Amino acid sequence: MESRELKNHLYQQVARIGAAVSSPKRLELLEILAQGEKPVEALAREAAIDMKLASAHLRVLRGAQLVQVRQEGKKRLYRLSGADVAALWVALRSVAEAHVADLQMVMQRLFAGPERLTLESSQTLLDKVSKGDAVLIDVRPEAEYRTAHLPGARSLPLAELQARLSELPRGKDIVAYCRGPFCVMSDAAVKLLLQHGFRASKVAEGVPEWQAAGLPLEQDDA
Repeated sequence: MESRELKNHLYQQVARIGAAVSSPKRLELLEILAQGEKPVEALAREAAIDMKLASAHLRVLRGAQLVQVRQEGKKRLYRLSGADVAALWVALRSVAEAHVADLQMVMQRLFAGPERLTLESSQTLLDKVSKGDAVLIDVRPEAEYRTAHLPGARSLPLAELQARLSELPRGKDIVAYCRGPFCVMSDAAVKLLLQHGFRASKVAEGVPEWQAAGLPLEQDDA
């Protein structure tokens, strides 16, 4: 193969990844799958698309080898091909946040401006949680919590939070997180907690951001 032909071929192979992530819905599917393995029905519901379209997007992601599938009985379960795929989503979103003015404006308008953790502040949060000075709550669905969660976090899915407020101590900081900076579940959780007199805040980072930063995670497969 000629040198130029070889280079063209190399770039074409890398471009397959770019083509696969060029759809907003496929990016959203990657973000959802970064939380753990899911069937197509759940992915379609979470992404607010029908199953036929979800399946089509998943075929593209599989074609680029970003997503894998396994059969469990009659159910097909999808997952990311590796932690590096979740890191790719985090990197793409971070670059967009830094350079795309329209995205910056939308985030400022729609989101409550959560704390963005640094390595130092991440350790400070973990220290407060381990000492019992703060309670870290994961408001994602419980299955996502079991797959991976931030150290010391409690599972309190948003759908159950109202009924389980009595499980949270008053007089301590309650810190919520969900799937990442684009996730609004933690915003809703903080709003509910504040309405009931809790000291509540949120952090933007979720499991994919934590993992991409090389920070520890915990699993609970019980």
